[in-house]
Amino acid sequence: MDKIKVGIIGAGGYGGCGAVELLQNHPHAEIRALIDKQDAGKPISDLYPHLTGFCDLTITAPDDPECPDDFQVVFFATPDGVGQKEAVRWLGRNVKVIDYSGDFRFNDLESYVGYASRIGKSQEHANPALLKQSVYGLAELHRAEISRSSLVGNPGCFAVSCILGLAPAVKTKIIEPQSIICDAKTGVSGAGKTPSPTFHYPARYECMNAYKISGHQHVYEIERELSLLADQDIRITFTPHVVPVSRGILSTIYARLGQGKGIKTAIDAYRDFYRNDPFIRVFGPEKPQASVNVRGSNFCNISLNFDERTGMLIIVSLIDNLVKGQAGSAVQNMNILFGLDETAGLMHPGIYP
Repeated sequence: MDKIKVGIIGAGGYGGCGAVELLQNHPHAEIRALIDKQDAGKPISDLYPHLTGFCDLTITAPDDPECPDDFQVVFFATPDGVGQKEAVRWLGRNVKVIDYSGDFRFNDLESYVGYASRIGKSQEHANPALLKQSVYGLAELHRAEISRSSLVGNPGCFAVSCILGLAPAVKTKIIEPQSIICDAKTGVSGAGKTPSPTFHYPARYECMNAYKISGHQHVYEIERELSLLADQDIRITFTPHVVPVSRGILSTIYARLGQGKGIKTAIDAYRDFYRNDPFIRVFGPEKPQASVNVRGSNFCNISLNFDERTGMLIIVSLIDNLVKGQAGSAVQNMNILFGLDETAGLMHPGIYP
């Protein structure tokens, strides 16, 4: 088959770099252009020397008339507010769009407004009519809808970890949904490439902190997806933390198991739920998991444990925030959009140590 022609907008950031890393070795995709307002005129390998010899394409400014535009899919590796303004132009040319931000994670304006208020962005969506066309890009839950779509809103990184960690338990009703607590930790790269005082090395080294307590924007999508699975309204307690590692998300999730249920019930439910999902690996208490086990990969490792004393199911869900939490999910969604094997360009182990 002819290779899919890909344009990456926002190519100079970590999300753009992640897409380049995955797509340069994809058997059915070709990067046609790297587009960014910053660093235009520089080869991407000048910004990220590890790409030297693999991808040396020059970054092109968005308004450069010489920029290729014969794309079949565009990745918006951009902050909130960019894709909602620009996606309509590409969709009008029958180009598929995958957006990394929260611009298209919600199918109705009310939900988007609630999300936007949490991140301090304008609550007016530039193209609200597109929201009804968009599909939430968590492949494990919305594979069929993604395959029929042209507009995918990639999920938030915390949301990927927490939703995948809870989906089987909520769907099969083995837990008490009102008891859910998510304690999530992310590496520093989750804040993106732009420097800031709080992420300056001396400020971040040996420093851990909770932030946006009871107010993180990813709660909106976590609660929506869990509510759809449970067919009832679900509210969770969610606290995110930043820890001094480069990449990775570890979410420790607590929920009370139903009366008479134990660890075998949970393991069976999870393995059955994810039996056809190549990037989900489920482990019992005998195999504790660590963030390095998924580092650099598109896998989500889920470790299940049960505290008999309290009756609590303890779920540890681990992803690489820059891969399964961002670029990896985008490539997985691209594969589904074009009817490819879902694992194309993604089925490889992480990097260790």
